[in-house]
Amino acid sequence: MPHARNGADDFILNRRDFLLRTGMGFGALGFTALLGAEESRAGESSFLNPLAPKTPHFAPRAKRVVHIFLNGGCSHIDTFDPKPALEKHAGKMLPGEHLKTERPTGSAFPSPFKFEPRGRSGIEVSELFPKIAECVDDMCFIRSMRADVPNHEPSLMLMNTGDARFVRPCVGSWVTYGLGSESQNLPGFISMCPGGYPVMGAQNWQSGFLPGIYQGTYIDTRKDDIHSMIEWIRNETVSSAGQRSQLDLLREINERHRQAREDDAELEARIQSFELAYRMQIEATDAFDVRKEPPAILELYGPGVQARQLLITRRLLERGVRFVQVWHGEGQPWDNHDDLAEGHARLAQQCDQGIAAFLKDLKQRGLLQDTLVYCCGEFGRTPTVELPTPGLNRGAINGRDHNPYGFTVWLAGGGVKGGFVYGATDEFGWKAVENPVHPHDLHATILHLLGFDHERLTYRHAGRDFRLTDVHGHVVREVIA
Repeated sequence: MPHARNGADDFILNRRDFLLRTGMGFGALGFTALLGAEESRAGESSFLNPLAPKTPHFAPRAKRVVHIFLNGGCSHIDTFDPKPALEKHAGKMLPGEHLKTERPTGSAFPSPFKFEPRGRSGIEVSELFPKIAECVDDMCFIRSMRADVPNHEPSLMLMNTGDARFVRPCVGSWVTYGLGSESQNLPGFISMCPGGYPVMGAQNWQSGFLPGIYQGTYIDTRKDDIHSMIEWIRNETVSSAGQRSQLDLLREINERHRQAREDDAELEARIQSFELAYRMQIEATDAFDVRKEPPAILELYGPGVQARQLLITRRLLERGVRFVQVWHGEGQPWDNHDDLAEGHARLAQQCDQGIAAFLKDLKQRGLLQDTLVYCCGEFGRTPTVELPTPGLNRGAINGRDHNPYGFTVWLAGGGVKGGFVYGATDEFGWKAVENPVHPHDLHATILHLLGFDHERLTYRHAGRDFRLTDVHGHVVREVIA
């Protein structure tokens, strides 16, 4: 361990310091370069600026990512994966394999919503999303997603971090670790979730074993005032110049502390957080103030929390934020174990106009071509009706249980094929049977569109190299334009 450097101790050297300060220090520098080779790619910044823009492995199709999360498990059968065969078996037990669900289910439950072909591509979309359906020719639907288990907690972690059991960095953290941020005055990764934390809390946007600077910054968008959304965004008692002086002193003290302990990633993350918080005072106040938008844009997005946070998302992307996660609704709104017809209709009305406006707005501004947007929940829902369970549902009105065996994710922009459908579930929507896609494959594809080989984007931790896709994942090249 190095000696503390204060007073006379400045002249006391340990062995490593002695070598570094003599001719043999050149050997130490070379050794340091070898140690850092795994993490030092061409164009990557120095240790002192971990969020500086970095160069990916190859030419990217997308520069930034937006993840719209329909929390709770949106029903694919009622939204983007029509199953007319359920009409023939309505009220009857389905033939064939009965897959394990979290709760007992009964007979076939056809969708209460009509599907129609939309756009030049003729892709069928539910009447739940009439405005999103107007964008269908810019969207790519993967109808063959599959997860591992029918429970919220592990499925949320799998979709957001690539691991259902262990604490791991989320997708946004890996993206900002690999690419940095185009904005030095805003976080590189922002997660907007109205009404408080979802199931599993901050683990959904955690940095895990990556340095803390890559963790998502949580914003409660149920609040519409910047001072409520971001606490202490402005210091009312100290001037900007005074804060700058305080931070300069704090940084000098922290730098001395860090130098005595080599390159401490946690300390550096804290230093960077102080600096970022200072720079955000002006930039964030402007970015989150949608009142500055023209009336026509406000009308395009419409009212409500979801519309506002999607408009904020576009403003953040314009300012260089690399990854934005947009949660829809409070709690687990799409988890409709009963009264699905009413629940899904109400939820779709909350987000249909805002999502469609967001896609159209990005496209008309030239941002959609290099912004990857993907929308999903943690799993789908069963084609069979959920049976009454005392204390869990009302049992009187039709609902669906969790279904990890088959569901839909849609993507837009960022180099994916528009007006395209990939994969399929069986005739009832139970499970993926044609070109199944696991979250590992989805994550590998997202990284590929950003210019990364998912097997090479690694971080050394606990004696081995980790990656977002662990030892799994294949790029779904068929969905790439």
